[in-house]
Amino acid sequence: MIIAAMTFRLHAPWVHSLKEKRMVVKSLITQLQNRFHVSAAEIDEQDTHQIIVIGVAAVVPHHALADSLMEEISQFVETATDAQILEETREIR
Repeated sequence: MIIAAMTFRLHAPWVHSLKEKRMVVKSLITQLQNRFHVSAAEIDEQDTHQIIVIGVAAVVPHHALADSLMEEISQFVETATDAQILEETREIR
């Protein structure tokens, strides 16, 4: 069993309240969960309006699948939101 974990740090300059941020975060997390069947959550910077930090994790059978899944998720996050990706980290355990 292999765990693929990713963290995305996003910047959403048009967000001016926590309510607006919640809508962006909830939408992105729901899309990730529905499309890729992964666990996803906002993991940091909950009180900062324009910074979004999302963690994504999945259990996969082998490294090749982990690599391809993480690449697909990365491309999806780029296109699914107008927020700019400031940082992306990947880890396979």
